[in-house]
Amino acid sequence: MRTACVVAAALLMSVLPTSAAPANPEKIPTVFLGDASIGGYGIAPVDQGALLCVRAAENLPDVIEDQLADQSILLDITADVSCAGAALHHVWEEQDLGGGMTAAPQKRALTKETRLVVAGLGAGTVGLGQVLKQCSARLRGTEGAHLPDRPVDAASPAARCRAYFSTGAGAAWLEARFERTGKDLDKLFSEIGSEAPSAKTVLVGYPRLVPADRTLCRAPLPGGGGGPLGDVPEEAWAFLDEKVQAPLNALMAAKSKRSGAHFVDLYASTGASTACDGTDRAVGGLLEPSQVTLLHQTLPWFLRSNETGRDGNGDAVAQSIAAMYGHGPA
Repeated sequence: MRTACVVAAALLMSVLPTSAAPANPEKIPTVFLGDASIGGYGIAPVDQGALLCVRAAENLPDVIEDQLADQSILLDITADVSCAGAALHHVWEEQDLGGGMTAAPQKRALTKETRLVVAGLGAGTVGLGQVLKQCSARLRGTEGAHLPDRPVDAASPAARCRAYFSTGAGAAWLEARFERTGKDLDKLFSEIGSEAPSAKTVLVGYPRLVPADRTLCRAPLPGGGGGPLGDVPEEAWAFLDEKVQAPLNALMAAKSKRSGAHFVDLYASTGASTACDGTDRAVGGLLEPSQVTLLHQTLPWFLRSNETGRDGNGDAVAQSIAAMYGHGPA
C-alpha cells in the first residue's frame, strides 16, 4: 500500500508545474544627498574625486548598499553628492568650498528615473557648527579652522554660551534658525518631489552626541587628548542636547511625516554610543584627531560619526529601508 502511494505521489509531481527560480531583483536607481553625516567626514581614505567635500571612500552609502544587498535589495547608486559643510539650501544652491571652488546644487543628481533618495541634512542649517564655536574658545582659534562656521557673537565669551542662547541675543538667533530649518526641510521634500517624482524619500537623522548621563562627558577620551566635548563648558552640555539636537531631531521627524517621507531616527537609537561613551563611542570627540590629514594637518572629528558610527548608522538605515520594501519589521 505504501509503495502505491509513493508511486502516485511521484506521478502527481511529474505533471505539476515546477516553481520558477526567483528572478534577480531589479536594481533601484538611488541618489544620496547630504552633509558630512552621509559623506563620512574624518574616515580614511578620502575619495580623491571629492577631496574638498572630505567624502570618505567608504561612507554611509556603501554600508547601506552592502547591508541591503544581503537582503536581496540591490541599489544602483547613480550619485552620492554628499559634502561636508552642506546645509539644506545647498540642495538647490551652489555650495562654496573655498578658494573659488563650488559644488553644484545637489538636486542636479536627481532624475525622473530616480526611485530612491536618501538625504541627511539639517544640522548645518540649524547652525550646530556656529553653536559649537560660540561655546568653544579653542574652536575660535586655529583648531577650528576646518569647521567652516563662525561663532554667533565673538564678543560674547564662550564660557557663557548657555546664557547667551537661553536669555541673551542668541535665543532669538536660535529660534530663527529653527524656523528657517523647518522651511528649508519643506523645500527639500518639494525639490525632491519635483526632480524625482517617482522616488521614495528617506531622511536620515543624526546620532546622539551627548548622553542622558552627562557625567560621562567628564571622563577623558581613551588614550588621552582631553574630554570628548573639548572646552565646551559643562553647563552647556545639556543645552546642546535638549535645546539643539533633540528639537532638530523632532523637527526632522515631523517634517518627514508631513511630506510622506520616511524618517530614520538615529538619535533615539544611539544614546549608548555618544561621544562621551568611551571605548563604545560611535561619535568622534569635538577636538579628537580623526583619521584624515589634509595639507599636513590632521582634521578633528568635530563630533561626527567615526567608523563604528558609520557602520552602526548604516545598518540602522538599511534596516529601515528594507522595511519600506517589505523586508523585516516595519
